[in-house]
Amino acid sequence: MKRLPILGDEAIAQGAIDAGLTAIYAYPGTPSTEITEYVLRSKQAKEAGIIANWCANEKTAMEAAIGVSYTGKRAMACMKHVGLNVAADPFMNSAITGANGGLVVVSADDPSMHSSQNEQDSRYFGKFALMPVLEPHDQQEAYDMMHYGFDISEKYGTPILMRITTRLAHSRAGVTLRETRAQNDMRLPENARQFVLLPSNARHRYDILVRNQDNFIYEAETSGFNKFTDGVDKSMGIIVSGIAYNYVMENYQHNNLPYPILRIGQYPLPVDMIRNLIDSVDKVLVIEEGYPLIEEQLRGLLNNGSKPIHGRLDGTLPRKGELNPVIVAKALNFGEPTLNIVPEFIVGRPPQLCAGCPHIDSYTGLNEAMADYSGGRVMSDIGCYTLGALEPFNSINSCVDMGASITMAKGAADAGLVPAVAVIGDSTFIHSGITGLIDCVTYNSPVTILILDNETVAMTGGQKSLAMGKLENIVLGAGLKPEHLHVIDPRKKFHEQNTELMKKAIAHQGVSVIIARRECIVALDEIKAEREKLAAQTN
Repeated sequence: MKRLPILGDEAIAQGAIDAGLTAIYAYPGTPSTEITEYVLRSKQAKEAGIIANWCANEKTAMEAAIGVSYTGKRAMACMKHVGLNVAADPFMNSAITGANGGLVVVSADDPSMHSSQNEQDSRYFGKFALMPVLEPHDQQEAYDMMHYGFDISEKYGTPILMRITTRLAHSRAGVTLRETRAQNDMRLPENARQFVLLPSNARHRYDILVRNQDNFIYEAETSGFNKFTDGVDKSMGIIVSGIAYNYVMENYQHNNLPYPILRIGQYPLPVDMIRNLIDSVDKVLVIEEGYPLIEEQLRGLLNNGSKPIHGRLDGTLPRKGELNPVIVAKALNFGEPTLNIVPEFIVGRPPQLCAGCPHIDSYTGLNEAMADYSGGRVMSDIGCYTLGALEPFNSINSCVDMGASITMAKGAADAGLVPAVAVIGDSTFIHSGITGLIDCVTYNSPVTILILDNETVAMTGGQKSLAMGKLENIVLGAGLKPEHLHVIDPRKKFHEQNTELMKKAIAHQGVSVIIARRECIVALDEIKAEREKLAAQTN
């Protein structure tokens, strides 16, 4: 069989392709981006006619994937953990509609917040939705779980959530591939009302979901992704999930772990397997990347205080941040190991905008335009331009979630902080900013919206911006009066006139929009190619 050295993200993508995938939908977000990138680059996927789309946001991606599943074909939706918040409405309801064709949702978590606003744990969404969750511990398992996940999705008519973390997503290992499965033929639901969540039908569908819970637990007990290995030393048992299993085993040469260990890779938790482990040991150490989901369930459901349970909740492991072999070694009573200690000569470098980035000139002009006002008036958003919060700019005062700049600026203005400014990128505006603009237009709020249009999704690697070629029309379509829409070219030679225009727009006692358009310096070739493609389509 063919063997490839690939990233965890790429193993998931290849697994889906080989498992008969028909379509994948996503919004780019680190550490999930490379899944869809891989499918877009794959010759095999192109030859198979697999659809791979970047979507306006995670909600639209999730809904498109549900639409493919409705037709009986296999689909994926991919996102990072905070993107699952955006997709939560269709995600939660998909557990009740169920799946027709196989449906797998991949959520990539980011413990330690390397490139995220929080380190929330997507496993809680799976538990919340009463949906099976898969959590691979290595790249081979990530690949294999895609085949299994699609099969189980169709066996029980349920979506499946796969949860990975940054280190698995972005580390590489050899993966042995299986034979490629043909795509499903189109097959509409036998029950024509399966996807109609009117209350009367939703109650029926929810009853099916609840009755399936025993089946999901049975699968967790028997699939092989939850694995128990006995040990000679019963003074402690270990329950470990996902990639944290590797951190445990790195501390033992030749796999000579003395303690019984239960590796968790599938949820709901395998209750019988856990109970058997707990009954055979004096205490339990729970090692899981992310929140203490397993630990909390042990305390509440199984242990009843009869045996000590150690983990993140009692300080045996840190309550926050990602794990590593050193942290796990300390929890395993190896003392204070020196492995992986960062040398003193390695100095951290703060992130900064690229040399030649158009945002530099935009922020220079904005700072000058705001010089006559008190500080704390500029709300921003998620993208490269969030670095405007740092030196030497110190231009922005908020970054909460996608699209929040516009609505926070509106709220601040409503509370009397006038003028208020929102800074948002072109892709983020399409993702979640349009509705905020509609609110501002509806109430003619004294808000100036600065859309930094670098014509690409720059922060995650230069994916296609769905705003290209239509941004002005979208803004005007939201109801903004044409005289309050301005397009500028943020270059030094236009600095004075751009700054004056910003001043006038900010002084306007109503909503105004400035589009600062200049290509991302890193993605010039890709942007040029996309422009030519759009021009050809127009002609």
